[in-house]
Amino acid sequence: MADDQLRRESKSRYIPALAFTRLTSWYDPIVRWTTREEMFRTRLVAQSGVRPGDRVLDVGCGTGTLAIKIIQGQPGATITGLDGDPAVLSQAKRKAGASGIPVTWIEGRADALPFADSSFERVVSSLLFHHLDRATKLNALREIRRVLTPGGELHLADWGRAANPLMRIAFLSVQLLDGFATTADNVDGLLPKLMSESGLADVTETGRIATPCGTLSHYRGVRR
Repeated sequence: MADDQLRRESKSRYIPALAFTRLTSWYDPIVRWTTREEMFRTRLVAQSGVRPGDRVLDVGCGTGTLAIKIIQGQPGATITGLDGDPAVLSQAKRKAGASGIPVTWIEGRADALPFADSSFERVVSSLLFHHLDRATKLNALREIRRVLTPGGELHLADWGRAANPLMRIAFLSVQLLDGFATTADNVDGLLPKLMSESGLADVTETGRIATPCGTLSHYRGVRR
């Protein structure tokens, strides 16, 4: 498939944050209220173990909260935030600019990353993969593996298999907003399987958090 055709098809599949463009301005408070955001992002930052000199990519960076948090914790690293939504990227740029945080922001697709092979020691992603159908999930994970250096790591947080029936019922709110088709793999706990299928090694679910909207899981995988 030609590159321009792939880009057109990717663009046609794009869905804005929170499913509707009119909700974009509410993204930060909604995520904060519904995901126990401070806890899950703090755990993801700690898990990623970013070191001085590391090049970090945040795939599906949204309004930049995670990228900014990483660079605040490890100012010796460099970070790039990528998202397909220009509206949320504008918010990210404003937030980083107001804090004086140096982040490179790029509009792009997770399944067609505009970077050379082995460009990053760490890739992080949060609350992106439940928006993607299975084929796009797998293509995005393959792209992430491609841009990681050997020994580089992916650290991912997204909705996982419900820890109990109450969490499964709570997750229906996410499915009603973001769609049942794209979230089915999350319900079935298939993200680790897809990470392994993409070629990542040592794939592990490192933890779970109960939230008002379901069970959030943290995952880790390594490029060998």
